[in-house]
Amino acid sequence: MKNTRNFCIIAHIDHGKSTLADRLLQETHTLNERDQKEQVLDSMDLERERGITIKSHAIQMEYVFEGEKYMLNLIDTPGHVDFSYEVSRSIAACEGALLVVDATQGIQAQTISNLYLALNHDLEIIPVLNKIDMDSAMPDEVEDQIVDLIGCEREDVLRVSAKTGFGIPEVLSAIIHRVPAPKGDPQAPLQALIFDSVFNSFRGIIAYFRIMNGTLNTGDFVKFMATGKEYHADEIGVLKLKQIPRQTMSAGDVGYIISGIKSSKEVKVGDTITHVSRASQQAIEGFENVKPMVFAGIYPVDADDYEELRASIEKLQLNDASLVFEPESSVALGFGFRCGFLGLLHMEIIQERLDREFDMDVITTVPNVSFKAYTTSGDVLEVHNPSGLPDVTKLDYIEEPYIIAQIISKSEYLGNIMTLCIEKRGVMKNQVYLTSDRVEVTFEMPLSEIVFDFYDKLKSISRGYASFDYHIQGYQRANLVKLDILLNSEPVDALSTLIHRDNAYSFGRRMCEKLKELIPRQQFDIAIQASIGAKIIARETVKALRKDVTAKCYGGDISRKRKLLEKQKKGKKRMRQVGNVEVPQSAFLAVLKLD
Repeated sequence: MKNTRNFCIIAHIDHGKSTLADRLLQETHTLNERDQKEQVLDSMDLERERGITIKSHAIQMEYVFEGEKYMLNLIDTPGHVDFSYEVSRSIAACEGALLVVDATQGIQAQTISNLYLALNHDLEIIPVLNKIDMDSAMPDEVEDQIVDLIGCEREDVLRVSAKTGFGIPEVLSAIIHRVPAPKGDPQAPLQALIFDSVFNSFRGIIAYFRIMNGTLNTGDFVKFMATGKEYHADEIGVLKLKQIPRQTMSAGDVGYIISGIKSSKEVKVGDTITHVSRASQQAIEGFENVKPMVFAGIYPVDADDYEELRASIEKLQLNDASLVFEPESSVALGFGFRCGFLGLLHMEIIQERLDREFDMDVITTVPNVSFKAYTTSGDVLEVHNPSGLPDVTKLDYIEEPYIIAQIISKSEYLGNIMTLCIEKRGVMKNQVYLTSDRVEVTFEMPLSEIVFDFYDKLKSISRGYASFDYHIQGYQRANLVKLDILLNSEPVDALSTLIHRDNAYSFGRRMCEKLKELIPRQQFDIAIQASIGAKIIARETVKALRKDVTAKCYGGDISRKRKLLEKQKKGKKRMRQVGNVEVPQSAFLAVLKLD
């Protein structure tokens, strides 16, 4: 055990985590030449296409240092704020963390929030200054920032270039010297923390764990404490590029267990595995339950695929524990699920994965956040969907979630950033100059305002320099109204939104204009209206396609033409009563990109 080291790599997006992991794997000869490729741990197609890490990846390396053989368990983590739950789980399974900072960009918002996550778990932090081979690197200035942030000595900061491999042996030596060996008692009752799981169509569910105390052997009879289910450990082993079976594993080891579990409900990330015969009395203090920020409905395009969609989402949830879902139904779209995501990128990735991995065609409704509705009788309802709002006569007031947003940027973009935040109903709380040209501003703002396109706008006005991080602060009372969209005076519940009263008129107006472009013309007029309660605030009409019924009348009496036109008029009237309007999927998506 004294020769085992468990560590993870944390950093802001694009600071070189996966490239550093590649170099460590190369230096320890974990990969042969044939398996070597860029970002070898990013195994999903989506990750390779977008160049981002979505999942944490665990891998074991063997390294001989000063004549002794060491086992290094590395977990590479994502950098994007939407996947911070992945990072928190990886951190729970480690004793140390490499904090990677880009020498060309310096410390950014996600660097700080991931650092605090690691410090809360008492991890040993090893600061690594990456990309020092770049022409635009500012190693001395960024080193000062790191020293200010962590309070370490200047010589503790390792200067490396993950691309060229410069300084990698020093990183390995620092991991062995500075990261503490795992504590834990191999003789104590078994306690193993599940930090991830995947679904394999041949072997069932494979859970990844880190043993805190005790010893686990192949064939042991084990129990999952949160669900109370008992299984035989058919196969246990360590994670290299492939899974390598082992006969026995003890405290401090990271590995996988296959026990023929079929149902995805029986494995919970954060659960504790223990022996049935000699059970541990308490579970490991896991991590807090994830709080989804953005909610959207996911519906199958074909209503018969409902059960298949449920199975697909359950399998996805195994691999991505931050996805939350519950069944719901909608008048316009039939049966589907209300899903909770950590952000818009997370939502987009889940949609892509449903399409690629499970071949599911889905319709996604407009994303929104959860509100608290207080009724006149004193009840409190949690509302995820505008259609679940109580009647206007019974509603007392609504509270919406507020966040504290921290934005770090170059000071030349400060004016634009403040304008953007104030437009989004933000209130400035604090402003700190980190260096002469880098500033950190703190805003309090409603979560619903940043859900749509805040992050994209922030990136474009700061030319990609601003970095953004947020945490939930609580609920505050808000002047919100429910905006309904009516097609031929029938409300389309999938298009209703809760919106601030001041923005409702312009939003309703834009929404009607957009729908007019997108809804195909029918044989009758379609009225598109935006309403607040019974009050119509905007209207557009999609004109009817009219068949020329008088084409066959040449000359003759006008009454012949009139008779045909009257007959057509009656038909149109009847058609309008029975005709229904199909809303294309592009209309739901266009609402998101109204600006």
